[in-house]
Amino acid sequence: MVLLALALLAAAGSFVATQRWAFAHDKLHARHASPALKPQPASPETLHQLRAAASEQRVAARAPFAPGTQLLVAGAAPRLERTAIRTISAPSAILVDANTGAVLWAKRQNQRRPIASTTKIMTGVLALEHLPLTKILRINPLVTRVALNREGLRARERVPVWKLMYGLLLFSGNDDALELAIATSGSRGAFLRLMNEKAHELGLRKTHFTSPSGVVDRGNFSSAYDLAALARYAMAIPRFRAFTSKRIARVRWPAPTYGKTYVNKNQLIGTYPGADGVKTGWTTLAGHCLVVSARRGGKSLIAVVLHSPNPYGDTRRLLNFGFANS
Repeated sequence: MVLLALALLAAAGSFVATQRWAFAHDKLHARHASPALKPQPASPETLHQLRAAASEQRVAARAPFAPGTQLLVAGAAPRLERTAIRTISAPSAILVDANTGAVLWAKRQNQRRPIASTTKIMTGVLALEHLPLTKILRINPLVTRVALNREGLRARERVPVWKLMYGLLLFSGNDDALELAIATSGSRGAFLRLMNEKAHELGLRKTHFTSPSGVVDRGNFSSAYDLAALARYAMAIPRFRAFTSKRIARVRWPAPTYGKTYVNKNQLIGTYPGADGVKTGWTTLAGHCLVVSARRGGKSLIAVVLHSPNPYGDTRRLLNFGFANS
């Protein structure tokens, strides 16, 4: 009986000690716990920023066409091939219905040619598909030494992607192209692999890239047909179209620059009714290359001319012809 009483007393003491420890532990935990969060209404500015960020991510994540979609309707003669059209001076050219992908008129459409800065269409597409526009990039020092046309990015300055897109698609900066390439894939070489993988994915059989900017002609080529297909894909991305349709963009910049003005090198923007893209290009070997897009009412056309002695005259004639006959 004595032993039983001692056991009961020991058990009771253990229970009391356990309860005291638990109570003290809960108080200590409560003392260091974060205060209860109370829901706070978001300001209109915050909501706008969140919605913009979400929209950017949705656009970047969503391809404008389902995988395997045939971007241009091939295999048949161009629908307007026998319709009279004034002479097109470019040795290679094409006119496409951007709504359906139908080829309306063509001249040596599958001939491989150097394409100069029209290469930046692919660079812009991949940047939009992989980088949020608001992402801040720290400019790689290699970018400041890129050849020829540069907007003047400074090593290690911090620039958001959307500003570089203006430099890429309006000013045609080779430094913008290289920075976006490195930011997208980690290196220039990795980005070139991504460019060629994307070209294969889109069915661009006459296309190969050796430069994110087009400053290098050797091994960097495409065809009028492939560029029209790529332009149809790019112009179906709302963010891409928003950049290429701008005639002038005035952008604030940190000191000591303070501000930059980008003027679209595509002279049809603001001068040809309905023109909304896409990209110019020139090198000695490639000559003048021009990919243009225009919309009127329900009609949407894409024209491409390569190595043209009169790129704007050629594309105007193609677009006028398309709007009049399609």
